[in-house]
Amino acid sequence: MRVIAQPAFNARNDNPYTWLLYRHMAADVTDFSYRRALAARYDIFHIHWPELELNAFRSSIKAAARLRLKLSLIDAIRARGTRIVWTVHNLKSHDVMHPRLERWFWSEFIKRVDGYIALTSSGREAAKERFPGLARVPGFVVPHGHYRGEYPVDADIDARGELNIPSGAKVFLSFGQIRDYKNIPTLIRVFRRTKDKDMVLCIAGRPNPQSLSEELQREAAGDSRIRLHMQTIPKERVQFLFRAADLVVLPYRDILNSGSALLALSFNRPILVPARGAMGELQASVGMDWVRTYQGNLDDNELTQALTWATAPRPKEAPLDDLEWTRIAGQTLKAYAEIL
Repeated sequence: MRVIAQPAFNARNDNPYTWLLYRHMAADVTDFSYRRALAARYDIFHIHWPELELNAFRSSIKAAARLRLKLSLIDAIRARGTRIVWTVHNLKSHDVMHPRLERWFWSEFIKRVDGYIALTSSGREAAKERFPGLARVPGFVVPHGHYRGEYPVDADIDARGELNIPSGAKVFLSFGQIRDYKNIPTLIRVFRRTKDKDMVLCIAGRPNPQSLSEELQREAAGDSRIRLHMQTIPKERVQFLFRAADLVVLPYRDILNSGSALLALSFNRPILVPARGAMGELQASVGMDWVRTYQGNLDDNELTQALTWATAPRPKEAPLDDLEWTRIAGQTLKAYAEIL
């Protein structure tokens, strides 16, 4: 089977999800480019984040031109027999820079989808509700795999020492690219209402847009317990942030799936997430020892209670056997075959 995917292998440094998926897949997989898509015939064109191009340009004219080009390419290769498969990571763009254009694009894109893959059952239902046109094509549930083994771990190095965090501190971590929907300024405000001097909050990730950096610096000013690491974290240093943390907090206002949640669990760190999107299903999958959810808005009382929960005894490793990539790649291939 010949597959062209956007992305496939070349996004490993940004997010190893697709690299891990296709590395374990028994198929001929190529990274997407317009030239490659037109120069050869493929059985499957697998698209992961079609919404990214909605935010690639501030000009709606440029964005519309790029999207029309993509849709024309899809029409051309579908006419040759290639089937279009979409993995539903999100149901909309995170920033919604061009609302009218976005409504038009999703309507046109869904018409061209021949099958889709959701990461959870609740994600599949949400996709069908958001896009009724998906009822005409097959849909599958294939979970998000774990990240164990993808990031270096050197257990001989003291993680807290590397980050200049006291060994007895109680450490919260929020990790991942900092976007508006991730609600990090609110997390800082909530944390500042806690009075425990031994608490530390680490925020790690590159702000997008950069103006978020200034906002976070203003919110954190004057509280030495808050550590801001506002840049892309080198792969070899990711381990220190997670190994130093007692609890990973992801206070997103809007969430369907979360790679950061899976990354935390891959480092065997408990997570606190809102009871939105597929987070309840993730909790059911790996257990209440590892995933704690909250209703409504995060507050300092919930944060303090979650820390007590996170530091209670639990097994050494989160149960992620069902999220092995060989299994996930095989499930994806079976979905391709049915769609074909």
